[in-house]
Amino acid sequence: MAKGKKSVFFCQNCGHEESKWLGQCPMCKEWNTFAEEKVTVSKAGAVKNAVREAEVVTLSSVSTEQEDRMKTKIEELDRVLGGGIVSGSLVLVGGDPGIGKSTLLLQVCRQLAEDQKKVLYISGEESVKQIKLRANRMGEFNDHLLLLCETNLETIRQAIERERPSAAVIDSIQTMYSEEVASAPGSVSQVREATNTLMQLAKGLNITIFIVGHVTKEGTVAGPRVLEHMVDTVLYFEGDRHASYRILRGVKNRFGSTNEIGVFEMRESGLEEVANPSEYMLNGRPKNASGSVVACSMEGTRPILMEIQALVCKSNFGMPRRTAAGTDYNRVNLLMAVLEKRIGLPLSNYDAYINIAGGIRMNEPAVDLGIVMAIVSSYKNRPISEGTIVFGEVGLSGEVRAVSMPEQRVAEARKLGFQTCIVPEVSKGLLKNVKGIEVLGVKTVNQAMSLI
Repeated sequence: MAKGKKSVFFCQNCGHEESKWLGQCPMCKEWNTFAEEKVTVSKAGAVKNAVREAEVVTLSSVSTEQEDRMKTKIEELDRVLGGGIVSGSLVLVGGDPGIGKSTLLLQVCRQLAEDQKKVLYISGEESVKQIKLRANRMGEFNDHLLLLCETNLETIRQAIERERPSAAVIDSIQTMYSEEVASAPGSVSQVREATNTLMQLAKGLNITIFIVGHVTKEGTVAGPRVLEHMVDTVLYFEGDRHASYRILRGVKNRFGSTNEIGVFEMRESGLEEVANPSEYMLNGRPKNASGSVVACSMEGTRPILMEIQALVCKSNFGMPRRTAAGTDYNRVNLLMAVLEKRIGLPLSNYDAYINIAGGIRMNEPAVDLGIVMAIVSSYKNRPISEGTIVFGEVGLSGEVRAVSMPEQRVAEARKLGFQTCIVPEVSKGLLKNVKGIEVLGVKTVNQAMSLI
């Protein structure tokens, strides 16, 4: 086929294509994101390639058996993936620099290699010696793990077709380039071409391919949004790289739930699983301190207990300052407005600082009651009993509304030794045969304040 080259402009934020430069992208509305790239196009009048006949099947003939999964023996990762790695899937792992993406995938390679499965680790950022130095901290690796330091997409494709591994890791997608695309590595065209080639390899050879993706300052994967649409699973590593904990969250998963999270702790030997995140999050909790409340949030099927801290103090300026770390800032303002209007607390002249201890971020409405109780406790300077846990959604009328899965939340609180659990009155009716913990139902925030 005769081919020619032309210049087009791509939005570096969302991948939108235009024939000329624009100041604002018409799709994502971002400014100054268009960059010029050379693309190869087919000329008119070229000979058409032979088209193979498509195979049409009936819906009833499609097998509904459980897809084949490989266990990584890293239970937190298997939980997020939906039970294990699906053969032939394309998994994108994103996160901040230094968060632990390469470390986690190297540990996955080690576990698969121990199961006598051939694994190919392809790095475009590190040399073989650098990978070896990182691997020495994790333990011994057998000969089933193969290394390749390459950025040329055609060379990588040939290596995968020749070795036929059970799984492959691409670290990272922004360093890969195709000679058929004229733009620089990491550009929209290169990332899209590389992902498309890897997707064809994964589906055609039934190989699981993990892709490492860098993130932008906004926290999204760098490159076009189409990258997330092409892959089967998108996982994000969250957490402060200077802290020890890491949270792996599933944003997209065609083979499982997107509500599950995995909790890890970074140690010298690599990432260690945190089997009981609730106990980990409550470590170092202060005693008899006002403004400290334990609440419960659900992440998929897992209840996680966390400490919500609030500090309310008199403002020295006309406009009070509000800060929220680990939860939604606008939600905190809304809850404080409810306290001022429905309960009568004069919070308009007070600064308020809300923090979820441990650095974890939770946006579930069930933590509303915990935030409210922490604010009231700090305002009145009265500590809440250490053996008390609260959860419930707070409405604009000051009512406490029902939350999902109250049984699992109460069971987790009882397991960690809490004596009292304050829940919405509606949810209390769903609890049956609860032993070892006192459950108190409340209808309004005022009623919850009187109990505490």
